[in-house]
Amino acid sequence: MKATIITIGDEILIGQIVDTNSASIARHLNAAGIVVAEKESVGDDRDAIVAALRRAMDGSDVTILTGGLGPTKDDITKRTLAELFGCELVRDERVARHVRRMLESRGIAYNDLNRGQSLVPACCTVLFNAHGTAPGMWFERDGRVVVSLPGVPFEMEHLMQDEVMPRLKARFALRQIVHRTLITSGLAESMLAERIAGWEAALPPYLHLAYLPSPDKVRLRLSAYEVEGEEVAHEIEAQFEKLRTIIPEYILGYETATIQSVVHDLLTQRHLTLATAESCTGGAIAARFTAMPGASAYFRCGVVSYTVEAKHDLLGVSLDDIDRYGVVSEPVVRAMAEGMRRTAHADYAVATTGVAGPAGGTPECPVGTVWMAVAGPQGTVAVCRQSGSDRGQIIDRASGQAIALLRDEILWQNFVNSYQIYRKDREMTKNQI
Repeated sequence: MKATIITIGDEILIGQIVDTNSASIARHLNAAGIVVAEKESVGDDRDAIVAALRRAMDGSDVTILTGGLGPTKDDITKRTLAELFGCELVRDERVARHVRRMLESRGIAYNDLNRGQSLVPACCTVLFNAHGTAPGMWFERDGRVVVSLPGVPFEMEHLMQDEVMPRLKARFALRQIVHRTLITSGLAESMLAERIAGWEAALPPYLHLAYLPSPDKVRLRLSAYEVEGEEVAHEIEAQFEKLRTIIPEYILGYETATIQSVVHDLLTQRHLTLATAESCTGGAIAARFTAMPGASAYFRCGVVSYTVEAKHDLLGVSLDDIDRYGVVSEPVVRAMAEGMRRTAHADYAVATTGVAGPAGGTPECPVGTVWMAVAGPQGTVAVCRQSGSDRGQIIDRASGQAIALLRDEILWQNFVNSYQIYRKDREMTKNQI
């Protein structure tokens, strides 16, 4: 089974909005065993829509379009589909009643443009849109299925889940596609590939490995196509368990796992508290934690100490150290972390100071240089990292690197505590003997 996704709208082509619909549709289709062969974006132009749809129907069993179903004159998808499939537009009374009720509840007048929302091609099956005014439409021709959905993301998502996927599963005999993604952090893509080359070479031939790198992590996705899902899923799990023995310290978890979610769990489970002191990362570390539900259980506060005065006044960093070593230095980042931990009365504090660019770098301290530190119960550790050359990349990568340092310190502290308990228990046993 192959599918094509077509997104319609001039606003996509000029970069005014980001197309998230095709990614969501692809996830739904893949989960059902339908391979997305192509994605295409076209403008609000009749000829472009027709040409794209004809190409899609020549090569795909299923074509899903989004966009161009609104009430204004530039929304031409519905009229174009009616012409292409050779039928007229007719009024759907259920849609008309729904549109009127929805607009009246919002205090919006029900005018001729809104009445046009209830017109649908006579040859389609109407997909009722409970969350908006534009219905979806289902067409069939020569064994091919074409589905037109509104471009509003949450409306599209509800229709895919409630209407489209159940119909596709009933219409076609589908075999599964199985994807499983392991998240790694701390190794660049080339270094990771070198470390796991033996494991990769030994994979069964029906499993396909993909490397998906980003600034602070590399995702490893194993995929199998047109298979018996449960048996293959077990095999993928077994292969990833083998990988855990090769690079255990670099694995974050599965699918959507992030370095901050790992630390979130550690802090929550151990009843520890955290504060942040950021300069070059501008609050990005604090934002990663506070975006997660439950962060209030451990996150005390965060300070963005961007100036020398703020580092001194809020965190107690010595002006002599700043003059002597510079703001991007080990003594300064250590003092930032220790001052933040002391001020917030937190178990741990993480701090960053660096050169995010594009200006401000020197031969001794080029753009991308970031010092990061973690202050904890057993002292302070600081490291220097080169985090890239683009400002956004530097902030993103340094934030992940600093949180990874925090994770390592928490785990190390847990190991130290466990070892001390072990030594104490041994001493007690020896005394008893």
